[in-house]
Amino acid sequence: MTAGRGGGAGAGLFSARARRLVSDLVLLAVAVVWLGPYVWMTITSLKTLPEITRAPAYPLPQAIQLGAYREVLQAVPVMRYFANTVFMATAIALLQIALALPAGYALAKLRFVGRGAAFVLVLSCLLIPAQVTFVPVFTMLGAAGLVNTFAALILPFGVSALGTFLVRQALLSVPDEIIEAARMDGAGELRIIYLILGPLLRPTLSALFLFSFVFHYNDYFWPLVMTTDDQVRTLPLAIALLREQGTGVRWHLVMAGNVILSLPVLLVFAAAQRQLLRAVTARV
Repeated sequence: MTAGRGGGAGAGLFSARARRLVSDLVLLAVAVVWLGPYVWMTITSLKTLPEITRAPAYPLPQAIQLGAYREVLQAVPVMRYFANTVFMATAIALLQIALALPAGYALAKLRFVGRGAAFVLVLSCLLIPAQVTFVPVFTMLGAAGLVNTFAALILPFGVSALGTFLVRQALLSVPDEIIEAARMDGAGELRIIYLILGPLLRPTLSALFLFSFVFHYNDYFWPLVMTTDDQVRTLPLAIALLREQGTGVRWHLVMAGNVILSLPVLLVFAAAQRQLLRAVTARV
């Protein structure tokens, strides 16, 4: 009987190790598939154009070349476009957080007529892409003289339905006693929202900031139609200018530009990944 139990335990341990090995292999395969295009883009940016056209499928460069990066920095004002993009994406993310906190608080903790209908309306806004509302928003901003300004890039996205939803869901797990105790201490609603509940929702707000920053940092459509001046244009537009019409695509420049474009997003994600994981896996 003892030997049988020992054999069963050994088989169970082997089975657990086998499942762990299979799980690790699956995760490794997914990581390779996910990172493969970025690795290929980086390697291609280190090649010369004749080398790319001669053997586009060859994985490694004959020699590491940084000329494409120098050409990109000389061809377009990368730093100006980069500053515009970071400013726009950061301003949108902070504005969304500032407005999502009171909106989510109202939907989660306040009692008023039509609260359920308001929440349904917020959810329905998630189904409407920005392209659908482009014409009326463009007309309104044009009438106000805001086209080709940072206001045109930032204000239409200041209110986030996704942010309101995330904050509302996070606040549902916050005990009402915390809010009641703050009110008894004389705290106003704004102080409760921003100084008491805000720090409690740090993982959720960090995730919202990351989602918003990455989306608007990479946005191409809205800056394209809302700007006509290099002073307010963003980095994705600059990268698109690297494609020369009529002379073929200079793939080494395009790939180098996209590496430059993606690096800040990777750094932001690396800095915020711990808060993002806490928002996904932990309760507030």
